[in-house]
Amino acid sequence: MGPDGMWSIGQLAERAGVSVKTVRFYSDRGLLPESARSGGGHRRYGPDALDRLRLIRSLRTLDLPVPDVGRVLHGEDDLADVVAGQLKEVGSRLTALRWREAALQLLTDCTAEERAERLRLVGALSTPPGTAALARFWRCWLPARLPAKVTRAVVDRAVPVPPDAPTPAQVLALARLQDFVTDPCFVAGPRAGADHGQPDVHAPGKGHRPALLYAALPEAYDLAAARIRAGRAPHPGEALDCFVAAHAASLSRRDTADFRRVLRRMLAAEPRIDRYWQLAAEVTRPPSGPPEPTPGAADNWLRAALGSP
Repeated sequence: MGPDGMWSIGQLAERAGVSVKTVRFYSDRGLLPESARSGGGHRRYGPDALDRLRLIRSLRTLDLPVPDVGRVLHGEDDLADVVAGQLKEVGSRLTALRWREAALQLLTDCTAEERAERLRLVGALSTPPGTAALARFWRCWLPARLPAKVTRAVVDRAVPVPPDAPTPAQVLALARLQDFVTDPCFVAGPRAGADHGQPDVHAPGKGHRPALLYAALPEAYDLAAARIRAGRAPHPGEALDCFVAAHAASLSRRDTADFRRVLRRMLAAEPRIDRYWQLAAEVTRPPSGPPEPTPGAADNWLRAALGSP
């Protein structure tokens, strides 16, 4: 420190353990203001510059971009918020790395014949993977003109959330699921084609109100899922009554024995996407134990209950 109580750029750099080039870099960007200039035009820094330089280095050690560091130093952004945002970004990077690691493991633990097909499937996934294609599939699959709130609720339940730390099997399942929903036969809307024979239970029209059906089905699925977890075989009861009531209300009918027979035939004629639900269950399968019942599994249980004595 000179007689004026200030440091030269070299003295500050030495005390902070950085290069003169680093001090000049932060000074030029307004992060480390100089206190004065010498008679020869050299930068001079007060004692507080050392603490500020150490703070800058700490923030940069957290991989905070220089503009973000500047906003923190100038009081434009709260440090806690910036750190939280950086933590979220690091988490996203870690998730991407875990997915990449599991994908590489998937491509390692297979035969040469399997590897080419797996590479094709996995190559279509982003890292970390998104679920936009799955959401689009459901918006095509659902009946037209459902209220936005009902559509969102169905999509939220139907689209599996990819795990942060997947197994190779989960990577393969999600890759196959994305491949399934991007099949050309689904792109234009799987319910739109005449070959699917769209059932009345899903067709909007006089006396048919699919919005009521899709708003009420989650309760029936939750009741059925509880019985699936308990290992109960399909059987009549509260879950089935709720399921039938949802269909009856949407068709402006009463729950009678005759209606149940008609409903059974209508449901049997519906297009099926069991493959979707099998893959979705695998994507969210826990590390141990059976997979969590999907809406598809609950629907199958309820259909079977509808046909039971």
